Amino acid sequence: MTSWQLVRLVAGTFILLSLALGIPGSPIFVSQWFLAFTAFVGANLLQSAVTKWCLMETIMRKLGAQPGA
Repeated sequence: MTSWQLVRLVAGTFILLSLALGIPGSPIFVSQWFLAFTAFVGANLLQSAVTKWCLMETIMRKLGAQPGA
């Protein structure tokens, strides 16, 4: 997988997990504060679209992921 694919995989996983932990109707509900993490991930995705720079992608590349086209 390329670095941009890994970023989207991690972001999607974080969003779904934080929603499952933050929505009261979920069987694995912990606290509504997990919804703040969902907002954080969304804000980072928005920031990376505007600035064309993503910290997670930089980290993935340093860990050996190939840059995407």
